[in-house]
Amino acid sequence: MNGFFDIPSDLQHSWLGLVGLHLREALLPVLAGLLLALPLAQLCVRFRWLYPPVLGLTTVLYAVPSLAFFVVLIDYTGQTELTVMIPLAVYSLVVLVPAIVDGVRSVPQETLAAATAMGFGPVRRYAQVQLPIAVPAIIAGLRVATVSSISLVSVGTLIGNQGALGNLLADAQKYDRPELAVNSVLTTAVLAILCDALLVLLRVLLTPWMPNARRDRRAAGTRGPAPAAQEAAR
Repeated sequence: MNGFFDIPSDLQHSWLGLVGLHLREALLPVLAGLLLALPLAQLCVRFRWLYPPVLGLTTVLYAVPSLAFFVVLIDYTGQTELTVMIPLAVYSLVVLVPAIVDGVRSVPQETLAAATAMGFGPVRRYAQVQLPIAVPAIIAGLRVATVSSISLVSVGTLIGNQGALGNLLADAQKYDRPELAVNSVLTTAVLAILCDALLVLLRVLLTPWMPNARRDRRAAGTRGPAPAAQEAAR
């Protein structure tokens, strides 16, 4: 562990500073992608013909290498965090748009009819009925987008030390310090696991109506043996 947290001065950050920078560069694009995906998904639900071209466009953009995005953006945004975060926000759309569309489409028609009968307009029905029911699907998409974004931030090291923890990989080779590479990989993995766990917790808190396997097992245990088992015991 000698030198594991001894960060080279050329990175201008402590280890905790790099962790905070990594989270900022990873999570802000996912948040931006979510804010863009919500109205876009609603349009796709309302106008079904729009969904295939939107999905096709986001898939094509996802296929563009991040380095190509950097080359295009660097003339406008320079060697800054924004150059890293814009591609990550675009990449998140390919996961978030389908997740939201599928979640919203899963809402029963009877529920929508009841909301309409209560006087809910399209926007209010989307915000107060469809999105809450679609929370599990949305959280599932956010989990994939978040973990992917956390891993991709490291590519930013190619444009002037904008890769946060990924910068440690370049310095590991530059200073012949392999422990820096180990630090980068392990810390990034831990961040991804923690963020994923927090999203799972958020899903549990937002959807208390969903079945909980552990709770169901406990409830089954307190009810005692099934009637058939009781009969066999006699």
